[in-house]
Amino acid sequence: MTFSNAKYRLLAIFFLLASVGSYQPASSQAIPDFTTVKVDELSDSQIMDLMSRGSSMGYTPDQMIQLAQSQGMPSSEITKLTQRVGKANSARVTGGSSYPGSQVRGQNDWEKISRPVRDAVEPELPLEDRIFGFTLFNNKNPQLTFEPSLNLPTPRNYVIGPGDVLFIDIYGAAEQYFEARVNAEGRLLIANFGPLPVNGLTIEQATERIKDKLATAYKGMNGSTPNTFLNVSLGSVRTIKVNMVGEVRMPGTYTISSLATVFNALYAAGGVTTNGTLRKIKVFRSNKLVKEVDAYDFLIGGKSEINIRLEDQDVVIVDPYLARVEVKGEVKRPAVFELRGGESFADVLAYAGGFTDESYKDRVNVTRNTDSEKTVADIFGDQFSLFTAKSGDVFRVGKILNRYANRVQIKGAVFRPGNYSLTDGLTVRELVKRAEGLSGDAHLARAIITRTKSDLSTETISFDLSDLLTEKTEDIALRQEDVVTIFSRYDLKEEYYVTITGEVNQAGNFPYSEGLTVEDLIAQASGLREAASESNIEITRRVKDQNSRDISDILLVGINKDLSLSASGSEIDLEPFDHIVVRRNPNYRVERFIQVDGEVLYPGKYAIRNVNEKISDVVERAGGLSEFAYPKGATLIRRTEFFENEPELARKIASLQGVKENIELTSQSPTESETLRTEKVEDEVYQKASDLSANEDLSSLAKRERLTEMGLNNPLISAGGNKGTEIIGINLEEIMAKPGSKYDLILEEGDIISIPKQLQTVRLKGRVLYPTTVRYESGKSAKYFINHAGGFDSRAKRNRTYVVYANGEVARTRGLLFIRAYPSVEPGAEVIVPVKPFKIPLKPSEIIGFTSGLATLALLITQIKF
Repeated sequence: MTFSNAKYRLLAIFFLLASVGSYQPASSQAIPDFTTVKVDELSDSQIMDLMSRGSSMGYTPDQMIQLAQSQGMPSSEITKLTQRVGKANSARVTGGSSYPGSQVRGQNDWEKISRPVRDAVEPELPLEDRIFGFTLFNNKNPQLTFEPSLNLPTPRNYVIGPGDVLFIDIYGAAEQYFEARVNAEGRLLIANFGPLPVNGLTIEQATERIKDKLATAYKGMNGSTPNTFLNVSLGSVRTIKVNMVGEVRMPGTYTISSLATVFNALYAAGGVTTNGTLRKIKVFRSNKLVKEVDAYDFLIGGKSEINIRLEDQDVVIVDPYLARVEVKGEVKRPAVFELRGGESFADVLAYAGGFTDESYKDRVNVTRNTDSEKTVADIFGDQFSLFTAKSGDVFRVGKILNRYANRVQIKGAVFRPGNYSLTDGLTVRELVKRAEGLSGDAHLARAIITRTKSDLSTETISFDLSDLLTEKTEDIALRQEDVVTIFSRYDLKEEYYVTITGEVNQAGNFPYSEGLTVEDLIAQASGLREAASESNIEITRRVKDQNSRDISDILLVGINKDLSLSASGSEIDLEPFDHIVVRRNPNYRVERFIQVDGEVLYPGKYAIRNVNEKISDVVERAGGLSEFAYPKGATLIRRTEFFENEPELARKIASLQGVKENIELTSQSPTESETLRTEKVEDEVYQKASDLSANEDLSSLAKRERLTEMGLNNPLISAGGNKGTEIIGINLEEIMAKPGSKYDLILEEGDIISIPKQLQTVRLKGRVLYPTTVRYESGKSAKYFINHAGGFDSRAKRNRTYVVYANGEVARTRGLLFIRAYPSVEPGAEVIVPVKPFKIPLKPSEIIGFTSGLATLALLITQIKF
């Protein structure tokens, strides 16, 4: 079928539906044929258009799919149509448009299946999730279907009817091939042989009739030794119509394959309803009952022969269920089961798959309905096959008790703690032997037995374990659920540890052991740092005297730098909870650098030689000023308290990383020693990195937290930002002329001395008519340069004009009465004119209040005078 033909065919279907008026699913004869529609040939826009047209006629997309299914549209096409409609529906919802009843009907969501009017008004019952076998024919997975397979050998008992196509192969002494269709009159039209009646014959019977017909032309087919042979097979099968009535979800007439069975038809009709039977599905043919199908034979016994093949005009009737019981609790398949009558609880238990491993099998409780009320009964194990189940029965299978009939436990300091069986005469001494004895940390002075009494309360029995094991005291007999606890000596005291901080590579807490010395602990802490002072190590020890007013004892010790053993043997043994602090060597100095930029002979980084090195000293080390230097514009850039200093350990990590990289670069074919050296450095880098956060200097941490608090709470700092550096104006001419004077500042780490070239411009900013940069002229004031920028604008605050010089210093305008003295200007300076603030005019209410106040004041004054 071409695309346009499919389009017009579907359009014609909709117009015909509109003319029919009211549609009922069972009246399939008034509905056009959907079986020839090819969904792949329709575009998305055409699907949308068809849904809109169907909506305008009162049909939802679900009902359209239902119509197509009831007409025998192939299952593959139904699936495609459902997906296409769902895709179009999603697109409409996403785009914000909708149409009446826009729900997709599909096997993937049975909650949204369009039901007949009778089912639509009934509430959805949770029962359908519990009925055994209910989902067999209405499975939520659309990939699981009962569609008959066409890739099977031709069944020899298949009954031929109008529409079937037969393949006739002649082979042997003669070869010929025929493809013939059975016409509406039931005759097979074979080319050059005329019609042959085959309607109602099986394939096997039709083969004999066709052989007799063809033998008139092919003589080799007959006789005792034939040399020409015939094979008849089924080509494309016809469709048949079957009627699904009774308790099915969508009753009606369905066009299905002639190979379809009872289960195929039930699936096409959406399966049975919650009131339908699965044990007695009736098939009528020519007004006669030909088969009663019990789906349980297939579900439980796997008998497929019950699923008979349907024929044209067969009627499948699903009656209401016969009788139902429910099994709950500890069975493998808890569900609602249907009974045929006369079945015992043993049969019901077989349907439920039998008991689970934890079920209580000696007694099952049953709730039964009587004419006026409910009753409860118990079924004992020997009565399962005798107790006849009745419709409405609810069987409850209990669970075994969560307790042990012969268990004792042993816990704690034994080699094999756990559960043990209670045998006659079992005692504590014997139980310890079964647990392979006590471990080395067992506390012998006391052990306990926790015993459960008959009222489920507990009692504790204490005993001396040492005396019991040495038979100084009588052994204790154990009872069911006794728990013997052997304590570890370490469970009865606080965990001992020692702490080391300061100039060690890995500070922290370490486990305490007897004989542990300061040197041992430093070795466990990966040794001393380079900055450590080995002669002033402080031990802080807890005071154990309860009457002492001291908080702690302080011991000062010295050690060997290489952590070697002392010849005198005077090493101090540590005690639990000692805190060792390794101080920093006061003479240890890390190199510090400053930077000189700009017009010196040798700009770059310079190390600070001593703590008193000044600007003039470093400038001289840099070769002095060049001939282009402008010393008046020199500035000193210094770090503030907000500058994030790189921790010393971080610098060490970076250095080690550089060493590793250089080893790898210089060793193109490294030796074994170089490889080991690289691995050692790499391990040290990783170790330092992992210890960086743990070894952070407490003062640095406190400083950073304090600065964060200042930045959050101080509005001035928050407004200006936490700047890491600031500019300090210096007088380099005076510094170089008089080294060591008050202008010659002492340098600090990170300082940057910036010396610019000779500047020849002045920049104008702020409220001038034309902010710009102008050429510097010697001896002129700020007013002169402002005039060169067009003068002040209307909102300029003239008396607040100020000049920022190249070295960072600032000079402002001074005035007396109406006379203003503007500051002088140097090369590279910036002249800044601030803006006047807006004046908010007085409101009428404020004016009235002000004048009222004046009037009241005047009245008060006059009253005072009188």
